[in-house]
Amino acid sequence: MTGANSKERVVVTGMGIVCPLGHDVETFWQALLAGKSDMGRITLFDASTYPTTFDAEVKGYGFAKYIKNLDLHKHSSRSTQFVIGAAAQACEQTHIDVETAEPSDGIDRRRLGIYLGAGEGSIDSDMFFCAIVDAWNSEKNEMNWDAWATTTAKRMSPRHELEQEPNMAAAHIAMLTGARGPTRNCLTACAASTQAFGEAMMLIRNGYADAVITGGAHSMIHPLGVMGFSRLTALSRRNGSPQTASRPFSATRDGFVLGEGAAIIILESLSLAKKRGVKILAEVIGYGSSADAFRVTDMHEEARGPIQAMEAALADSGITYKDIDYINPHGTGTVENDYIETMAIKAVFKERAKSVPVSSIKSMLGHLIGAAGAAEVIASVLAIRDNVIPPTMNLNDPEPYLDLDYVPNKLRKVPVNIVMKESFGFGGQNNVVIIKRYD
Repeated sequence: MTGANSKERVVVTGMGIVCPLGHDVETFWQALLAGKSDMGRITLFDASTYPTTFDAEVKGYGFAKYIKNLDLHKHSSRSTQFVIGAAAQACEQTHIDVETAEPSDGIDRRRLGIYLGAGEGSIDSDMFFCAIVDAWNSEKNEMNWDAWATTTAKRMSPRHELEQEPNMAAAHIAMLTGARGPTRNCLTACAASTQAFGEAMMLIRNGYADAVITGGAHSMIHPLGVMGFSRLTALSRRNGSPQTASRPFSATRDGFVLGEGAAIIILESLSLAKKRGVKILAEVIGYGSSADAFRVTDMHEEARGPIQAMEAALADSGITYKDIDYINPHGTGTVENDYIETMAIKAVFKERAKSVPVSSIKSMLGHLIGAAGAAEVIASVLAIRDNVIPPTMNLNDPEPYLDLDYVPNKLRKVPVNIVMKESFGFGGQNNVVIIKRYD
């Protein structure tokens, strides 16, 4: 990585979000600062017999208000509809023209890229399983696959046929904005949109694009998604108290709360942002990535992957751990993740580990999976803007070996100039970015 010797500095100029806490950036931010959550019973399907019966859903959202040409996007999946709204907000903030044949915003569309960490499209579980039942040959105790294919083809809507590929969200943003630069999507589990953000920065820094629309989107609140995480014992089972179920870094933590949504950030080269005269919200100065090379679901017990990613991000940024004012962690509320992430912070931050504020917004937002990192990047930029750190809610039972400053239950007003944002995903994916106040 080129770090401080790079030719292009990279800045944030636009942000947008659609999530359980709100359908715009300021509503989302004020909810975080107030310690609010919107977790409750699953309404997207009947989960009454599941081990976990609650989630954090996006409610009352309509994406049609963000676009003029509905025909281009009418078959989009639930998560893609979230990303359309988030992208439209971010473009509006930084004055990027959308749905325009001849844009006049000063951005060459051949140099406008897209890099998302977006998940697969919606799964019509009823259609899928009904087709299996219809095609099951009970006499032979086997599937009639020809019958299954015929039944599925008749039942499948254009949305499910077109929107299963994870890159569809990026395709819809390209149609919305006319972006014709490098267009990519990664799906590295819970680390996806942090990876997308970091690698989008690298595309600009290394001259492959002038601006990149980055972030993530995901919605796994369907029978397969909820059951999959339940079988991994990753979800909290506090069905009687969903509002306080997400408890990162608490002794009583028992898993995360599944959420959904989309978060989009516009990155530009500093030279382009100055030329266009847009407001600069923050600067991205470092990115580090690593793999645990250990197990598919478990983190390495010595936190070697997170430590490596954090040290790489610091080296790339040209600063040291002494310069970080706030850590926005992965902070899922699972027993293993919180312990190993705390170990990693202690290893990297040494004597400063217990004095650097660390707060997890998943305690209020839920876990947006692929979109989680981008939503937390937005929170990090806003922490810098307002010099305030959102709290880790529901932290009422400290764990003796989790002894960092987790900003429990109440926001904190302190100077925030540089933030380290961490994301770790299933498969041992570790991605860390460093964001600073723009000078």
